[in-house]
Amino acid sequence: MTSDAAPDDTVTLARGYVRTTGSLSRRMILIAAAWIALLLSGGGFALDRVLTAAITRNFDDQLEYVLTALITTAEIGPEGEVIFNREPADQRFLEPYSGLYWQVSGTRREPFPSRSLWDRTLRYGAPHDDRAVHAYDSAQFADEKLRVVERDVTLPGSRVRWRFQVAQNRAGLDEQIKVLRRTLVRSFLLLGLGLIVMAGLQTFYGLWPLRRVREEIARMRAGKSRQVEEAMPVEVAPLVEELNGLIAHNERQAEEARRHAGNLAHALKTPLTVIMNAATAGSDDLAETVVREARTMRRQVDHHLARARAVGRRGSAHSRADVWPSLESVERAVARLYRHVRIDVTGPRDLQVHVERQDLDEMLGNLIENAAKYGGGSVFVTVSAQAGFVEFLIEDDGMGIPGEERTRIFDRGVRLDTGKPGTGLGMGITRDVAEIYGGTIALEESEDLGGLLVRLRLPAAN
Repeated sequence: MTSDAAPDDTVTLARGYVRTTGSLSRRMILIAAAWIALLLSGGGFALDRVLTAAITRNFDDQLEYVLTALITTAEIGPEGEVIFNREPADQRFLEPYSGLYWQVSGTRREPFPSRSLWDRTLRYGAPHDDRAVHAYDSAQFADEKLRVVERDVTLPGSRVRWRFQVAQNRAGLDEQIKVLRRTLVRSFLLLGLGLIVMAGLQTFYGLWPLRRVREEIARMRAGKSRQVEEAMPVEVAPLVEELNGLIAHNERQAEEARRHAGNLAHALKTPLTVIMNAATAGSDDLAETVVREARTMRRQVDHHLARARAVGRRGSAHSRADVWPSLESVERAVARLYRHVRIDVTGPRDLQVHVERQDLDEMLGNLIENAAKYGGGSVFVTVSAQAGFVEFLIEDDGMGIPGEERTRIFDRGVRLDTGKPGTGLGMGITRDVAEIYGGTIALEESEDLGGLLVRLRLPAAN
């Protein structure tokens, strides 16, 4: 089973595994489709209500016109009945079951219907007062639905409250509403489909630069280019810029690693050659030669390891360290080693630097220990914020360093005072680590104490 699973594991390790949360294009299109459907449904419903009400109101207005004509031509006859001085002009009132009807009804009076009602009458006697025109739907006839408008009127010369009614079959009105709704549904479906297609095209075109970025990365993996060179939209340009910066950063780290490996190999080659020559020649001082050259190799290894650690930790975007706790820690450690030395530290207590705490401790430790070791008994440390940097001034009251020697002191293994213990790597490591983090270090003369002043500047994190 182990041999069967190995190829899959190899492919997984080679290609990597990326967790996904679904398609971004599909998600954008679904959101757009849902929003379009919601808006079109709401808009279609509202438009349907408005247009249906308008068609129905127009239908009612026609019936109300006939109702008003009936009322204006109505009179009271000799026996108290309602008569018309002018018959309605529409011939459908004369045709039985034509779908257009009128009727006049009064309290304790027989209804007076149009001939089109034939043997039927409109329902009358609802307990409401129709002084104004009242319109409603009626299903009193089984074979047809009616739209009825009615009004109660008291005619001159009569104390009876007469109800005038005009009714028409709803089939024509319902057909108009049906056609309207069918047109609305088809139009809105076509509109929704067009909007969704447009959203899909917009998503495809909008995300196209991301596909171009993927293709450019594939070209870089294939060795055809070193960075994303194609012009990108404004929204994608910052991403591409950060990606190119990351690639350049990785290349610099790889180049530094290769250079460090070459430097270390070159630095170790000479001591190893000396040892091999001494061993081959059977020198009497072989032991001293091995010990001396081994110390040299150890110094070189320590230097390059410290630099490699700083280079590796520099890649963290979250690298930050509080200045004051680091100063206090180093001050306590140095004070225990050099009890005769007075160390004074001053400055703001809330400063931070974009440096790993371990590297900050190492740099400050080297500088403050050197000031205590080679000074006359007083060390003064001042920390301050300076335009995006945190500046450390380490001063002592020693003999100082001549101007012509201040550059050479940073070379690996150089010691100006060989009477005191040390490897000569502290200042070189401190300079290299400071430069890796984008800082600087300079040697000057202390005006207050008269000895050496070391000016260390590191990028501020606050």
